[in-house]
Amino acid sequence: MSSSELIQRWRLVLGRLAEPELGPPPDGRAQRVDEALDYLYGREYAARGLRGRSAGLTVPEWIAEVRELFPRQTIEVVERHALERYGLTELVTDPDTLARLEPSYPLLRALLSVKGSLQGRALEQARRVVRQVVDELTRRLSRHVRQVLWGRLNRRRRTRWRGSRALDWRTTVKDNLRHYDPERRRLVVERLHFLARSRQSMPWHIILAVDSSGSMLNSVIHSAVMASILAGLPTVRVSLVAFDTRVVDLSEQVRDAVEVLMTVQLGGGTDIAGALGYCERLVQYPGRTVVVLVTDFYEGGPARGLLVAVRRLREAGVRVLGLAALDAEAQPCYDRALAEECVAAGAEVAAMTPEQLTEWLAGVLS
Repeated sequence: MSSSELIQRWRLVLGRLAEPELGPPPDGRAQRVDEALDYLYGREYAARGLRGRSAGLTVPEWIAEVRELFPRQTIEVVERHALERYGLTELVTDPDTLARLEPSYPLLRALLSVKGSLQGRALEQARRVVRQVVDELTRRLSRHVRQVLWGRLNRRRRTRWRGSRALDWRTTVKDNLRHYDPERRRLVVERLHFLARSRQSMPWHIILAVDSSGSMLNSVIHSAVMASILAGLPTVRVSLVAFDTRVVDLSEQVRDAVEVLMTVQLGGGTDIAGALGYCERLVQYPGRTVVVLVTDFYEGGPARGLLVAVRRLREAGVRVLGLAALDAEAQPCYDRALAEECVAAGAEVAAMTPEQLTEWLAGVLS
């Protein structure tokens, strides 16, 4: 590399404030590269109170320049910085610009953060990108899940569960008599009971309750993907619940992670106790039920309701796993004090990658 090439590289690294010592970039391609980088990274100067120099580019023009001037690996880095570091939401709200962007996980995050404001062609483009990224994430994770869980669960299909034979009619009727409707002359059954000898042949029920507050975006994405993969396993029934201060049951959409992610509203307060209370109503056979609570444990109300709900589930025989993070990094930010109280109430609390969650479920479902 010649000395002039080395100087120009340092000029690009240091930015336009290096011009007094290193000089301006030469005309032609080098100048275009300098302007494209300055369009984005020049925001650092503005943040420090220094006056910027406008490259005269629009967002679509800048994207076109970046794609022409840099290799793919560099494009991915620059676009990630634009979305995550500088919050250029214009990249994802203009359909023409969005069509030029490389589908990536940072782009998925940005789209889900602003999807409520997208309409028309922009929304169509957003859905296309979300589908591409989620499909790739699903392919990667499903290989591990199926390798660990598929064979183990598939062997249990040889013993078929026949609901009428497994149901303990006497106990079920006795426990639900208080729900008898005299006007309609019908018994409303809220909880089923099954014979103990049929326990091993019954399907497992996995209930994922996912905190949809803004700080949990990575966990929401991986929870939706994991729920769709688990729903495809033999002898497993999956319920998916998203919550903030409200609870939304997404179980009917559980096999389509894209629909789940496009439906979930991010942000708002948090009522973890209310979410667990809803999960309790979904339990039919406690001994074959696992509740996976994905939350940062920052409860919006009194902690007592959450702890009481955990104790009720555990006393009934339900396994409760609290996940402070479920994503590729498993580096959570959560209320450790409340998490420790949940552990004392009978829950297991951890931060896991999807692969680690699969290993944990393998131990529980075996």
